[in-house]
Amino acid sequence: MKLRIIFFAFLTCFFSLSQAQINIGIIGLDTSHATAFTKFLNGEDKNEEFKDFRIVAAYPYGSKTIKTSYDRIPGYIEQVKGLGVEIVPSIAELLKKVDCVMLETNDGNLHLEQANEVFKAGKIVFIDKPIGANLAQAIAIFQLAKQYNVPVFSSSALRYVEQSQKLRNGELGKVLGADCYSPAHLEPSHSDLAWYGIHGIETLFTVMGTGCVSVNRMSSEGTDVVVGLWDDGRIGTVRGARTGKAPYGGNAVTDQGVVSTGTYGGYEPLLKEILKFFKTRIPPVTEKETLEIFTFIEAADISKSKGGKIIPLDATYQKGVKEAQKLIRNLK
Repeated sequence: MKLRIIFFAFLTCFFSLSQAQINIGIIGLDTSHATAFTKFLNGEDKNEEFKDFRIVAAYPYGSKTIKTSYDRIPGYIEQVKGLGVEIVPSIAELLKKVDCVMLETNDGNLHLEQANEVFKAGKIVFIDKPIGANLAQAIAIFQLAKQYNVPVFSSSALRYVEQSQKLRNGELGKVLGADCYSPAHLEPSHSDLAWYGIHGIETLFTVMGTGCVSVNRMSSEGTDVVVGLWDDGRIGTVRGARTGKAPYGGNAVTDQGVVSTGTYGGYEPLLKEILKFFKTRIPPVTEKETLEIFTFIEAADISKSKGGKIIPLDATYQKGVKEAQKLIRNLK
């Protein structure tokens, strides 16, 4: 009889744990991503697949220098409060209330310091694009994540366009090259293409994979064109636009013909990957790929400064590692 009671008590405990709600905290209410994710997870009409997740608290800040970011904060605070989210006065207070974190602060310069606080608390974290304002910050974030043994990943929503994923998985032929495009508005505090051009670069790496070895960039006031050479001889390009109507997309050249990379369909596919990550603790985008994207971005800036010269990624990365070590020392 005692054994049966113990057995049923174990089952009750097991099922209550397996069905427990996963509480999520948001850092940064200065981007529409934060409100979009909150509507998906806290709205009355939430999908059944989201039932185990809820955003319970948010620390709203936030850039103090980028006007397009800090102007949004008061309105976004009211929006998420209306969806049942508690606004807290500090990241430390947030971390007491949550299991996982979405670091949504729009200003990549704040991510290293904010992520470090999350890592110290041992909380799993998704860091929205850009993971940092430059390559050195991105490297430092991953090094700290490993130091504290905390899983982390970062991605643009453009990675999860259905057609791009089919190309990545080889469903539409072998990818021989790709030409991608996106808006590329600049923010002086970030590497040029880390602010908005990262969307086109993320699309390029989604369909091409890793292995880029060198980059060169042609740049004008309204347009950037960056060309990457891969180690297997493939070539990929990104066109970043700051004038006219600048859509997201591209074309992949495959052994079966030219195929569109697909049409952007919103934040929900990315959110699904974030929630899967929160459950499995397995990052869907590797550190290697994210850092190669940021090395590509950094090398493109160097190429621009040298009049379009071809820049090797390996040397660019090694320089970033040295700068990252200094950033980490300054945190302590």
